[in-house]
Amino acid sequence: MTEMKRPVRIANCSGFFGDRLAAAEEMVDGGPIDVLTGDWLAELTMLILARQRLKAGEGSGWARTFAKQMEQVLGTCLERGIKVVSNAGGLDPEGCAAAIRAKADEMGLGQVKIAYVTGDDLMPRIDELRGTGEPLLNLDTGEELDALGFNPLTANAYIGARGITEALNAGADVVITGRVTDAALAIGPAAWWHGWSYDAALEGDDTQLDALAGALVAGHVIECGTQATGGNYSFFKDIPGLEHPGFPIAEVAADGSCVITKHENTGGEVSVGTVTAQLLYELGAPAYLNPDVTARFDSIELRPDGDNRVRIGRVRGQRPPSRLKVAINTLGGFRNTATLVITGRSVHAKADLALRTIAGITLQDALEYYPNPSTLANMSTLDVAELDVQLLVTGHKNPVTLSDSQSFLRISVKDSDPKKVGRAFTSTIVESALATYPGMFPTAPPAEGTPFGVYWPSTVDSRQVKVMVHVDGLDPFEVSPGGFQGDHEQVVVTQPEAAQYRDVPEASAALVPLGALVGARSGDKGGAANVGFWVPELGDGLADLRYSWFESWLTADRVRDLLPEADPLGVDLYRLPNLRSINVVIHGLLGRGVAETSRLDPQAKGLGEQFRARLIRLPSDLIPDIALPLSEDVV
Repeated sequence: MTEMKRPVRIANCSGFFGDRLAAAEEMVDGGPIDVLTGDWLAELTMLILARQRLKAGEGSGWARTFAKQMEQVLGTCLERGIKVVSNAGGLDPEGCAAAIRAKADEMGLGQVKIAYVTGDDLMPRIDELRGTGEPLLNLDTGEELDALGFNPLTANAYIGARGITEALNAGADVVITGRVTDAALAIGPAAWWHGWSYDAALEGDDTQLDALAGALVAGHVIECGTQATGGNYSFFKDIPGLEHPGFPIAEVAADGSCVITKHENTGGEVSVGTVTAQLLYELGAPAYLNPDVTARFDSIELRPDGDNRVRIGRVRGQRPPSRLKVAINTLGGFRNTATLVITGRSVHAKADLALRTIAGITLQDALEYYPNPSTLANMSTLDVAELDVQLLVTGHKNPVTLSDSQSFLRISVKDSDPKKVGRAFTSTIVESALATYPGMFPTAPPAEGTPFGVYWPSTVDSRQVKVMVHVDGLDPFEVSPGGFQGDHEQVVVTQPEAAQYRDVPEASAALVPLGALVGARSGDKGGAANVGFWVPELGDGLADLRYSWFESWLTADRVRDLLPEADPLGVDLYRLPNLRSINVVIHGLLGRGVAETSRLDPQAKGLGEQFRARLIRLPSDLIPDIALPLSEDVV
């Protein structure tokens, strides 16, 4: 290991494809940083880039906003020695690198050294992999890929950070990747800066494992941009300057511990609460698997470290798994949705008449078989493979305005034949316009069906993935994609016993929103959704007692009570006492993922707030003094 250096300041400037365009310039000009990173890729983004490439041809499967940002900051980065690391290469890292090279030459920056990392794209070898014993089983359902009946559009392995590290070691100023893990954007630069050894970590060196695990956690916190500085935060009313929050910075030390912060005089806030919320985002089990290391999130400890500074203590690391996650996207078919407005009273009777007229089913059928779209379609007179019906009863009992009086009936259909979800579907709705319930009209004119994608999460043996690093002026060279191939120890997380809070007689409990007790951050994990709950510190000394009650109260069955649509689904709970948190994973809530689901909240972004709005009985002595009156909180 090289001589210990000061912490490396890794700044994020993008949390998704479409994030704030000015963020790169803000981070470069806002204060000292060593590395500028950005995360452009999500499961849905890979499908978007595939469709972009289908329309525009080769050389277009990457995030073009990255080139605009580089035009703004590349010269300054080169002048100040700031390295740029980005996964904006998407499906075509080489094409992205060529575009940045052309832009650099145009700007008179021919000296900039650009690298790109390839090997994550498995599409050229998909048939070969299936022929060599890789059935590409769906992690959620156990199905083999052949059972889907469609050919993949994309298939990308989540590779590790070593390619980034070696590109920086080779002198690269800009490193462009495809589908590396989100955290690799921080792990790679931190390992380069501090001289960490991936090989020593795989041999079981705890110092190196812990360092890599700490960088993984740092990367996880900053990867979604302003979600770490107050964005999408339950207690948003307490965050100053949220109209334009600053992007986060991770100061990663030689032992992997870090401080999360942001530039001075920028909006938003970095607090134990905002960092906790982001730690829980899109989290599964406390053993967070990554090609470079497994990070134990149940070992994380946070503490304030000054204004807008939160220190994350040394995180325990373990060896990574031997298989790499693979994100496969395929065309799932075609869909169409019609939303009918129901005005005034008798909402259920009106919806029932509309469904009997349009689809030959009753509202009771729709409610009973939700969410089983195939079953409902088989009962229907519509010739489609799937039928999804949702009744949104939003009208008030005594409406004053038009919006107060309106509810909505949402009818969605899917099929492999675009004609069946096109005019064959919409004509039945149009023809009923003058013959159904009073006041019937749709929210939009009838339209043709549109294609939708299916996300297929799987794994592949890391030895099947060949990662190559391409650096200006050097011959391409191969690096490990990550993964541990020795006698692998199964990572088992033993959950601590839940604390037993005293029994509370029902009469002494007060009815309050769950959000008076906890914050929440939710998101999608393929077809599953996660909700991370945490009990905040409110300065009254009761946080530990509140958490003790909460973890004894929250069970899988109680989750199903709070969210009835989760009743038939698998629910996992993981306790993280160090963070006063409980992570809930609801399997199958999002069907086959964001591109396929008909759920109104397709990425489960609002699921946490949906839970927080539910009324629960909380011991009166645990209700926070600052809790809003019930009527205000409900509104």
